[in-house]
Amino acid sequence: MQTTHVVILVVYIALMIAIGIWFSRSKAVSDGDDFVLAGRSLPAPVLTGTLLATFVGSGSIIGGANFVYSHGPLAGFVFFGGTFLGIICLYFLATKVRRMSHYTIPQLLEARFGKRVRVLGTVIVLVAYIGITAYQFTGAGYIFSLITPLSPVQGTIVAALLITFLAMGGGLKSVAWTDFFSAFVVAIALIASVFFVFINDVGGWGSYVNQLDPALRSITGGLTSIQMLGFFLPLFLLILGDQNMHQRLAAAKSERAARTATIGFFFGAILIIGPIILLASASSFLQPDVTADMAVISLGANGYTPAGIGGMLLAGAFALIITTGSSYLLSCSGNIVHDLVFQFKHVKVDKRRALVLGRWSVLGVAVLAYVMVQFFPSVLALQMYAYTMYGVSITPVVLAALFWKRATPAGAISGMIAGGLMTVIWQLSSMSEEINAVVVSLPVALVALIGVSLVTKNPKADTEAEPAPTVSTSA
Repeated sequence: MQTTHVVILVVYIALMIAIGIWFSRSKAVSDGDDFVLAGRSLPAPVLTGTLLATFVGSGSIIGGANFVYSHGPLAGFVFFGGTFLGIICLYFLATKVRRMSHYTIPQLLEARFGKRVRVLGTVIVLVAYIGITAYQFTGAGYIFSLITPLSPVQGTIVAALLITFLAMGGGLKSVAWTDFFSAFVVAIALIASVFFVFINDVGGWGSYVNQLDPALRSITGGLTSIQMLGFFLPLFLLILGDQNMHQRLAAAKSERAARTATIGFFFGAILIIGPIILLASASSFLQPDVTADMAVISLGANGYTPAGIGGMLLAGAFALIITTGSSYLLSCSGNIVHDLVFQFKHVKVDKRRALVLGRWSVLGVAVLAYVMVQFFPSVLALQMYAYTMYGVSITPVVLAALFWKRATPAGAISGMIAGGLMTVIWQLSSMSEEINAVVVSLPVALVALIGVSLVTKNPKADTEAEPAPTVSTSA
């Protein structure tokens, strides 16, 4: 434990709490629209930062680093390639998503397929997002255990409390601004860490190549092509249909800001993911006995960088994880409020009530996420499960709602159920240790969606998907 690391982390946490308190004021967050969509007021730079920090959290700096540490840098580029392809596709969706401005993905599904699809979609989104939130708790707990005397379990509890506070306080406004600052800091810290590690510890590029295990120099890193596909597809599918991505684009100040932000998202991801790949692969021979989940963050804690840079790396990684967790908690609360509670006829709909219910929902989801994290052996394992559950069950139906008029409600329901059940069955079997579920569950989901749609009648076949009515502002 270094004093410099502790000081930097404490200052960073204090800053994040201060931002959360500032945006918790009633003037900043007055209703559910402010809480979930930041009043649709985010400018392009802030939107870029929050898109980047939302997706590049524990899943990249811990789960992705685990993969690169185990399989090498070239395989790492394939693994993260799903992120970049997804961002490119998201650019072409940005204008339409901003124009429709839905609170949640299930709301979009109801506009096209009806209420039953909305409810089923809500259940699947919650199952997947609680899992994503859960591994943010674990990732932040790892960092706490490196910097402080706390154990990983104790650190996870502290992280869960901080993540929950930020989400309950200022909603998306709070999360977006902490994301913006965190993405900037972690990019600088990662780039500086690459410089110091490669110059002082690795000995330059030639030495890096020579020291890298020959087994980690191939494009598949010892995996088969099918196994590699099982790691590539979950990231691509999640980012393409991710409710968090859609909510942030809907929160943009304008359609132009939404498009501009996706371009910034792409180049920002390069600045963060590139150093993660280099650092994690260097860690494979600098720290051959370290836990794979710790491949990158342990470099900052174990003296491979100057104390100040190491402290920034740990604090920046911690902040990314915290804000990503807050984002997914916030997204889950939107599902509970708008897709479940407000669907009951006896519940009076208004934006002030949405704010109160949203905050209580955040707390409930946080408890469930902490319970779920106990059942997975690593961040990477939980990451692949959560991404697959969402990517195969929700993303194909979202794309069908936006672009395929022939898709029917029966087809949407069949695709979601088939994809979700296949993911669970595969995950519970021993086969998931060899090949990730997405390789099997995605084809099953697509066959069910397309096949059932082609043999059933679509009551809205001749209409375009229209935005669902916005929540009433009546008191």
